[in-house]
Amino acid sequence: MFSKKVVDGLAGSSMIRAMFEEGNRLRKQFGADNVFDFSIGNPEIEPPEPVLASLRSLVLSDAKGTHRYMPNAGLDEVRAKVAAWLSGRSSVPLDAGHVVMVCGAAAGLNIVLKALLNPDEEVVVLAPYFVEYLSYIGNAGGKPVVVKLKKDSFALDVDAVEAVLTPNTKAVILNSPNNPTGVILDRSGLEALSALLERKGREFGTEIYVISDEPYVSIVYDGVVVPNVMSIFRNAIVVNSFSKSLALPGERIGYISASSRIASVSTLMGALVSLNRTLGFVNAPALFQRVVAENLDVTVDTEFYKIRRDLLYNHLVSIGFSCVKPGGAFYLFPQSPIADDVAFAKNAVKYNLLVVPGSSFGCPGHFRLSYCVNLGTIERSLPAFTKLAAEYTCFAANHQEDL
Repeated sequence: MFSKKVVDGLAGSSMIRAMFEEGNRLRKQFGADNVFDFSIGNPEIEPPEPVLASLRSLVLSDAKGTHRYMPNAGLDEVRAKVAAWLSGRSSVPLDAGHVVMVCGAAAGLNIVLKALLNPDEEVVVLAPYFVEYLSYIGNAGGKPVVVKLKKDSFALDVDAVEAVLTPNTKAVILNSPNNPTGVILDRSGLEALSALLERKGREFGTEIYVISDEPYVSIVYDGVVVPNVMSIFRNAIVVNSFSKSLALPGERIGYISASSRIASVSTLMGALVSLNRTLGFVNAPALFQRVVAENLDVTVDTEFYKIRRDLLYNHLVSIGFSCVKPGGAFYLFPQSPIADDVAFAKNAVKYNLLVVPGSSFGCPGHFRLSYCVNLGTIERSLPAFTKLAAEYTCFAANHQEDL
């Protein structure tokens, strides 16, 4: 009766959302203060004051036409501002014609993949990866090819990428800072990847595109600089959202920008604009296009997240968990003390701890914690993590080889 593909996919629906729903059930049973929900990246922080000031001003303005349709690519003046802002960071010449305003990064990624992919063309995805990438590629009729990042550091493994490249490879998705690890890919690795893609493209007689998913690019710690993807890759397509940088996840506002160095970029942009309409988005929200255009240099206070990162990371390490310390985003991705990360996550629930198994991100044997939550939640959760860890202490050594 219904779409077989969709119905069959229901059984594997997002574990993140499943744990989030479990949290709602537990809160009703035990009270919100006694449930420690680290399942979803839903920022607790409020938008910065300049963003709220812009919103108030725009809502109260008597300007006519504020809420009407506009070109499918978005408001011309907003796209021009975004292009100039991006060009200043990458030194790649960009103008309004290289930008499409979209309904968040999820919409942007679906639009880009649909514009690029012919049936069964391949997209390289680096694991661990954001859980929905595989669905987005499937939506566009493509095939995901998963390549693991380096085990101990989650650094880019260029040799592993080279091993899977074929004449059918159309794109590589990058996500740095990464969800779920918080790791930032370093410039040397990215430059090596760029050289590889150029060499293989010449060998195959094809163009291989880099799709950079960048919602966490402004949330970094300890003076780390995120390498600019557009300055490194000739065939760069940047997809960004203001959900995290401005704490606006519910407003669904972001952009796509394609490098001016892409061959036939005007044709690509035409496809992106057309798909913004035909996939049903029509255009990004008019009000929030104007809000973000006035706040491109504004970000949330990253110290808010750094305090939470340090508190949770230091405690987990002190009680025996192994974890790469994240340089950005607001996630930790510790190793599970047992190989079965799903069983570990289910066991954590008895302490009212909601975590997401690493299997959801293509990386079994780990679990994800989203620490964009109330500081009190983290503080109250620490004894629960200690009790959980104590369950595994007596036989952790026997499972070390599973990690």
